[in-house]
Amino acid sequence: MIIRQLQDTPADAAAVESVSRAAFRDPADGGDGPPPAPAQLVRELARTVHAIQHDQPGCWIAEQDGEAVGVALSMRREGLWLLSLFAVLPSAQNQGVGRLLLEQAGTYGRGCLRGMLCASPSPAAARRYRRAGFTLHPTIRLTGTVDRAGLIDPGDIPVHPGNPTHRHLLDSVDRRVRGSAHGVDHDFMLAHYDELLIADTLAGSGYCYRTGGAVKLLAATSKRIATRLLREALARTPDGAEVVIDCLTAEQEWAVDVGLEVGLSLSTEGYLAVRGMRPPAPYIPNPAFL
Repeated sequence: MIIRQLQDTPADAAAVESVSRAAFRDPADGGDGPPPAPAQLVRELARTVHAIQHDQPGCWIAEQDGEAVGVALSMRREGLWLLSLFAVLPSAQNQGVGRLLLEQAGTYGRGCLRGMLCASPSPAAARRYRRAGFTLHPTIRLTGTVDRAGLIDPGDIPVHPGNPTHRHLLDSVDRRVRGSAHGVDHDFMLAHYDELLIADTLAGSGYCYRTGGAVKLLAATSKRIATRLLREALARTPDGAEVVIDCLTAEQEWAVDVGLEVGLSLSTEGYLAVRGMRPPAPYIPNPAFL
């Protein structure tokens, strides 16, 4: 077994995508499942390259007999350590691979007072993160198609498309809501997601990224602004598109209420795991960048 840092090469990026897809497939599929759509594959490969370029000391891969069997991508943002991806092939589980990968990725977080990650519902994963000092907050997923009759009048908070000139606002909202800016991660999201929505008023600010029917990240300084942004994002989803909103903790009841208003369904998911901090709110995290 070899544990090594990921390198900024097409082969390593492809290995991360392959391990991730195989590790998170639905067991009922009996295989790796259908290949991702081309745009999704491009995004996933670019995300790995982004992580390696900006946080290489936190990006690790496990290889056995020359084949990748596990990966861990982690990052640091202004004193906050984030686990962006952790995946081990089923065939390599219960062999200590995950422990070794997390030890290496966790070393990158030394000196960080806070940590955050999105965990799967796996009991083994929950046990591992809890032993590492994380508090586990059960999460909810919203899915379905938007019933536009449930889109309530937006009120008096204007929302408009954002662009790279809004970076100062984005980082300012991040620092207020989660204690650290996303920084260079906004460059990735601006380049790879369909739309950035901005709300900026005298009473507060917020933003939301969306792609297709997926709400990729939302942060705001008040529930009122967050609610307005989420409704606007849902209103802009293509007709009939499958909506996905992940990682909602109990602190995000405002988002659950909006989802129910437009006919989305609730299901339990995994956990938002935090260390040295409370779950950010009002906030919808992005599992890749949190």
